[in-house]
Order: sequence, then structure tokens, then C-alpha cells
Amino acid sequence: MSWKLDGLAAAIERDLAGAMPLCVGWFRFYFEGQRWVWSDQVQRMHGYQPGTVTPTTELVLSHKHPADRPAVADGINDMIRRRQAFDTRHRIVDTGGLIHHVIVVGDRFCDDNDEVIGTHGFYIEVTPAPTRSREESITAKVSEIAGRRGVIDRTKGMLMLVYGIDEDTAFTMLKVLSQSGNIKVGLLARRIAEDFSALGKEVITARSRFDQRLRAVAQLHAPSAGGHPDGGSG
Repeated sequence: MSWKLDGLAAAIERDLAGAMPLCVGWFRFYFEGQRWVWSDQVQRMHGYQPGTVTPTTELVLSHKHPADRPAVADGINDMIRRRQAFDTRHRIVDTGGLIHHVIVVGDRFCDDNDEVIGTHGFYIEVTPAPTRSREESITAKVSEIAGRRGVIDRTKGMLMLVYGIDEDTAFTMLKVLSQSGNIKVGLLARRIAEDFSALGKEVITARSRFDQRLRAVAQLHAPSAGGHPDGGSG
């Protein structure tokens, strides 16, 4: 299972940019040569004008918040060693010193011979979690989820709980996965809700399990290996 980003990522960025006060951009990483490609949005997120930077692993890590950098470095090393997807939530420090909170949701992609050659996905900039304690936040959101009637509203509440994000950002995540996987938002939300219920409280303490299930329920399809997701260059 891999994400079908080719030809879709640019449209998703345009749609989301007009609908939500958030920055969403795509990335692609090739295991051979450890080559990164960033969309214009991701370049801007890091403080660069599009076309003025060639991302490298060293540059990627240099922009991570010092407190988050060791964990992200370990994640990238695991990604390369195991040829697995790159999923994380961390903070970016841009060239102007501003801090951006981001969620990275990715998956592996293959060449024409079905050989895994890299990972790709989206950077989603999110607002910081409320200042109240984690326990208070969880309790409040669980109560809120219980009161939601529509499946999309319930699923947004679940994503808010798991990722510590606000409602607009949760809906952004649903739209990204829906458009990337070519699956209706309502059906996707129902599948996520079912998996959330199956995992129970484990999603709060072991978010990586939920990340895996989130990618699986989206039923994303294999992209072509050549070119960039929107036909441009990073």
C-alpha cells in the first residue's frame, strides 16, 4: 500500500490553502542517494523561497527544534535502515527563527518493479495544543467525542484527541487522506472511527499503531516512481 500523490498533491495544497488557515505541503525522499524533494509549501514552511534550496538530510535536521532533533534523527535513521514510512510530530525552526508545529504523515512508494525506493507524504502545520494539562485535555476531548453525532464529527474528535490538534486541522487531515486515497470523506471517517474503537485506549499511549492503521484504512494506491508528485521540482 502506497500513496497516490502524483498529479494530486498540487491540487490538495491549493484546496486546503483556500479552506484552512494552515500550511500543507508534500515531500518525497529517495533511499538511493538519500535525496529529498520538497514542495513549494514545505520550502516556505522552512523559511525559503521556492527554488532557492536543495534539501538534504543535514538541512532537514538543522531545522528541527533542538528538543525534537534527536527523536527525528532516530526516525530518519530507522526509515532509511528499514525502508519504512516517515511519520512524526515535531517542531520546525525556520530561517527567521519562528517555530512551526508540524505533523508528517507519509508512506513508502515503489518503482515499476514494485521495489520500495522511498517514502513520501505530507507536512501539515498545526496549531499548538492548549496550555492545559494533557490529562485534562484528554478528558475534555473524550467527552466531546461522545457528544458528537455525525461520523465525520466523531472522527475529527478522535484525531483531535490522538494528535493534540484543533478541529480545523483534524478536518484538514481527513481531506488530505481522502483526496490522496481517492476515497470519500464519510467512508474514510467511518473506517477511522472503527479502527479507533478497535485500538481503544492504546491509541493515546502508542500513537504509532494508530498511524499505521490510519494509512491502512485510507487504501492508498501505488504511484509511478518517476517525476515529482505535482510534476514540479523542489
